[in-house]
Amino acid sequence: MKRQKRDNSSILFSRGFSVGLSGKSKDLCPVNSDEKRSQWLGGWREGREAHWDGMGGVSAIQVTPAMH
Repeated sequence: MKRQKRDNSSILFSRGFSVGLSGKSKDLCPVNSDEKRSQWLGGWREGREAHWDGMGGVSAIQVTPAMH
């Protein structure tokens, strides 16, 4: 069975979410392209919101985009 690849935007979103969830700065964004950067920052923003709401560790699994 072939494995489907996720598109780059969902990967960038998930990585940004992980950085935001851990409470790190958005200055750590690794991409320069505007479109890709906006995907990463969108994930970062949602991760920061989850961080502020007290999500972390096991409780963050329910909001982690990679788990949906």
